Amino acid sequence: MKIAFFSSKSYDQQSFAHANAGHAHEMTFHEVPLSTNTVALAEGYGAVCVFVNDVLNREVLEALQAGGTKLIVLRCAGFNNVDLVAAEELGIQVARVPAYSPHAVAEHALALILTLNRKTHRAYNRVREGNFALDGLLGFDLAGKTVGVVGAGKIGEIFAKIMQAIGCEVLVSDPGASAAVRNNFTIVEFSDLVQRADIISLHCPLTPNTHHLINADVLAHCKRGVMLINTSRGKMVDTKAAIQALKSGQLGALGLDVYEEEGDLFFSDLSSEVIQDDVFMRLLTFPNVLITGHQGFFTREALRNIADTTLGNVTAFASGKGEFFAVTSDKALA
Repeated sequence: MKIAFFSSKSYDQQSFAHANAGHAHEMTFHEVPLSTNTVALAEGYGAVCVFVNDVLNREVLEALQAGGTKLIVLRCAGFNNVDLVAAEELGIQVARVPAYSPHAVAEHALALILTLNRKTHRAYNRVREGNFALDGLLGFDLAGKTVGVVGAGKIGEIFAKIMQAIGCEVLVSDPGASAAVRNNFTIVEFSDLVQRADIISLHCPLTPNTHHLINADVLAHCKRGVMLINTSRGKMVDTKAAIQALKSGQLGALGLDVYEEEGDLFFSDLSSEVIQDDVFMRLLTFPNVLITGHQGFFTREALRNIADTTLGNVTAFASGKGEFFAVTSDKALA
C-alpha cells in the first residue's frame, strides 16, 4: 500500500525502513506536518501516517478523501488531533499504536521528578563551572511521599508501580481502572487526589472532559508546593493558570514533556530564532520548571514497536487479516 508520512524525522525513516522489510509497502516521507497547506502531498496515497501535532480536522480529512486516502495511521497512542466523527462520515478508517512502550513514558516521568527534586540539571551546570556549593540544591526523600496518578492505563499503571517500589503512597484516579490496578493501588476521586498528593502525574488521554483538567480551581485545592508532571497531552494543563500558581508558590515544581501550543515549537530546531510564544518563554524563567520537547516516547524499543505496529495496521487493513487497532468516533466523545 502507498503510505505518505508527515512530520517525519530521520529516526522515523530508519525505523520504518527496517520494519517494512516484512511488509513491502511503498513509503514516502515528508518532514512537513500535515495541514490544509500540505494535504496535497497525500494525493494518490491510500494511507497517510501522522504524528501528535499533525492537523486532521474536517477540511483536511475531506481533502484526503478526495485524494484517495482510505486509512490514517497514527504512530502514537493519542488521537485528539483527529476529527473522528468526520473521518467516520467520510469513510476513512483510523488506527493507532495503543502501547508502543509504556515503560518509556513512565520512566521519563520519573526522570522529570528526580531532576526537579534533586536539581541535577542545575548541579551539572554548576560543577562544570567549578562551583561545588550545595546551596539551592536541597531536595526531599521520595520515599513516604504521596503520589497521585491521574489515568491508569498501561503507562499510568507502570508509573504507579515504579513510584510504589520507591516507597511512595500511590493514589490513582481513573473510573475505568482495571481490576489489577484496583487490587494494587488506592483508588480515589480526582478531587481527593489533588488535595492529598505531594506529586501529581498525568497519564490520561486528551478528551473534552480532560481539556484543562489542571486549571486555576484545581491548583488552588492542591497541597501548597505540589509538584505537577505532565507527559500526556499539553492541553490537559491550563498553562496560564500554572504560571500564576508558580508565582504564588502554590505550585512548587512543574515538569512538562508536552505543552499546549507545542505544535509550533516541538520537534524543530529553533535555536537560531526568536521564539514568539510569550507564555512558553515565561515558563522558562522559573527555576522550578523543567521542560523537555515531547521526548518521553523516544527510546529504541518504542520506535521499533511504533513502526512494527503501524505497518501491521496498514497490512491488516489492506489484507483484511491480522490485528487492527482501530479508533472509532465514540472515543472522541468519551
